[in-house]
Amino acid sequence: MPKYISEESFVERVYWLIKLRWVAVISIIFAVSFAGGILKIPLVLFPLYAIAVIIALYNLAFLIFLTASKNKESRNWFLFVNKVTNLQITLDLFCLAILIHYSGGIENPFIFYFVFHMIIASTLLSRRASFLQASFAVGLFFSIVILEYYGILPHYCLIGFISQDQHKNFIYILGVYFVFVSALYIAVYMATSITKRLRGHEKDLRMANELLNEKDRIKSEYVLRVSHDIKEHLAAIQGCIEPVYSGITGALNKKQEDLLLRAGQRTEKLIFFVKALLEITRIKLSKHIEMDYFSLPKTVASAISFVEAKAKDKGIIVDCQIAPAIDKIKGAQIYIEETISNILINSLKYSRENGRVEIILKDQGNTVLIQVTDNGIGIPKEEIPKICQEFYRASNAKAIEKTGTGLGLSIAKQVVERHNGRIWIESDIGKGCTVSIELPKE
Repeated sequence: MPKYISEESFVERVYWLIKLRWVAVISIIFAVSFAGGILKIPLVLFPLYAIAVIIALYNLAFLIFLTASKNKESRNWFLFVNKVTNLQITLDLFCLAILIHYSGGIENPFIFYFVFHMIIASTLLSRRASFLQASFAVGLFFSIVILEYYGILPHYCLIGFISQDQHKNFIYILGVYFVFVSALYIAVYMATSITKRLRGHEKDLRMANELLNEKDRIKSEYVLRVSHDIKEHLAAIQGCIEPVYSGITGALNKKQEDLLLRAGQRTEKLIFFVKALLEITRIKLSKHIEMDYFSLPKTVASAISFVEAKAKDKGIIVDCQIAPAIDKIKGAQIYIEETISNILINSLKYSRENGRVEIILKDQGNTVLIQVTDNGIGIPKEEIPKICQEFYRASNAKAIEKTGTGLGLSIAKQVVERHNGRIWIESDIGKGCTVSIELPKE
């Protein structure tokens, strides 16, 4: 494996090579059928179709091997995959050489498909390994040409495609072979040079990203400590305001009550904001969230009961529909419940009085789809991509309610992504909004 390719990128490219090989198998079958059936070029069909089958079989074997062992992350495993990839490319070149032999040899214009193989090899292997593979291809092609030239191997002329048999024409052979060899080595040199430069830039970007992530971690730890201290001070302030407002320390006049009420409300909103900030910071900092099996229908019912009073105050009906097949999923039950509760609170907050909020759970086999739909103010289309960003609030939401953390959907996004799920939002301004969450059952 080249030093300038990350292990993750390397494995992705190996899978890409396997996909390309399926395309190659189909292309071989199609090309042979088209040349023989439509163009009426006489071909030896059995070996050509046999090669397509052989490529399909060893490609399937490589796919099964990679899929069965893809969770291994040891350095030795990546080195072994590199050796297997080298073997795959060698087999590909060998099969291509046999195909060329049985379909015209040096007369076959598909000989330059060796160049494509060299470009692919150059994106996967080191420069040294790529040049070795190029030399192997040059040797294979030379062997076919020279053995056919001296009659050791039979020559299968492409009658109907060319007007004159060229496998004995020394000048023609020399010219084609020179172009073939130079094209292969130039392709390898250019492909490895470009790939190395691109991978170098990718490495720099990856290192810069890791540095940014580390700075973000340090910032989050600082925010966590400061937020925790602020929360304690706010709780102490609230603890002082409540007994004074309730009259324990003595009677208050109307103006004093009003001032204390406003101070208490602001303190409560600040505590709510700090709690949300602490929550999202904890999620970002925690490398592992404890997960276990829990009942999703019961969790949704608990989230609905949490917002029932608020819904009743606004005369909003909360309708819940759960597919019968949905039961237990694996995850962090508390986080999932808080996420659903926060989304429901948002829906209620921005819905009109006497409206309707629907929560629907759909079974999708290996995943569960949770959708919360309201008929509220909606979100402007251009603002939907930003709505899950930290501290971002839609412009029309700010007009209705001045205060707000802008962290609810950001927390939801963090939780869902930690569960290897996805969250997305669909909305029409003035017509309502649908928040969709897709969670894996396992």
